[in-house]
Amino acid sequence: MAWVVGDHSAETFKPLWNIVSLWGCYFYVTDGWPVYASFINPGDHIISKTYMTRVEGENTRLRHYLARLHRKTLCYSKSVDMLKLSIKLLLHYLKYGEIPVFS
Repeated sequence: MAWVVGDHSAETFKPLWNIVSLWGCYFYVTDGWPVYASFINPGDHIISKTYMTRVEGENTRLRHYLARLHRKTLCYSKSVDMLKLSIKLLLHYLKYGEIPVFS
C-alpha cells in the first residue's frame, strides 16, 4: 500500500504517482478526480465509484482505528509529521499485530 498526506492537488498526487506508476499495472481505477487525468493515460484509466469500494472500505477502516483521521476533528494535533507517524504505527499494528518498542 502506498499513501501520501495532503490535499487533492497535483502536487500531492505526484509523489504517490511516482510510486504507483512503477508497479506496472494494466489499468488504474479512480473516482475521477480531475488531477488524475494529467498523470494517467486515458486508455489505462477506469473511473468507477463501484470499483472504488475496496479503497473506500480501507479508508473507513483506517478512520475507525485512528481517530486522528476523522474529518474536521478538534481533538487531535494537526501536525502533518504526527499524522504520518500515526498512520505508519497503525499500519504496522494492523499488519503484525504488535506495537514496536522504541527506545
